[in-house]
Amino acid sequence: MTEQDDPFAPLPAMLRRRPAGRPLLGLRLLLVEDSRFAAEAVRLMCLKSGARLRRADSIATAKRHLSAYAPAVVIVDLGLPDGEGEDLIAELNTIDGPGVLALSGDPDREGTARAAGAHGFLHKPLGGVAEFQIAVSAALPADLQQHGPRALTCEYVVPDLLALKDDLAHAVELLDAATDTQTRDYLAHFLRGLATSAGDQKLAQAASELIEPDRQGVRTQLRDILTKRVQETSRIA
Repeated sequence: MTEQDDPFAPLPAMLRRRPAGRPLLGLRLLLVEDSRFAAEAVRLMCLKSGARLRRADSIATAKRHLSAYAPAVVIVDLGLPDGEGEDLIAELNTIDGPGVLALSGDPDREGTARAAGAHGFLHKPLGGVAEFQIAVSAALPADLQQHGPRALTCEYVVPDLLALKDDLAHAVELLDAATDTQTRDYLAHFLRGLATSAGDQKLAQAASELIEPDRQGVRTQLRDILTKRVQETSRIA
């Protein structure tokens, strides 16, 4: 295996002098995110910034990626199907390796993410490419830091609505299976993050009420909203 093929090889010196407008050129990132809609936003930002991205949709998948892939920065969503993102952040903080960014639509979780070892916090909804570039650059390990002024990409990204439709359809499946507290709580957090990313206040409110198991008609109301949203995105996408 050549150095060029080795995922653990250091970046060549030429890639550390990143050109104006693409300050993340050549950097490897790993996104741990269960929402396709949020992941699509990050993918578009990486595309505009020059970074290479892999995605894991769970903690277990992230660990498999990390066994064969050496990212400069790992971006961890805090609500994942097989555990809390803070636990993965704490584990990553014990190794001498990548920078770590937390990602969430709940600003109240920033404190716990930083306490676990996150070097920064990205708020959903993601949109500003420059803000993303600044956060990733600040989280880079010392040997990859770029010193001096750098031009940022002052654009916003709009994720594909097909990704939103997939997330909504997945939520309907989860709702049918949400017979236990753990699954219900995960679905509520997943939907609140999705609703924040999509700017859907009605869905966010219904997702918050799902956590209260004694509320009458919450599941029916939520199913109606999700079904309507799937139909709407099908017409627009």
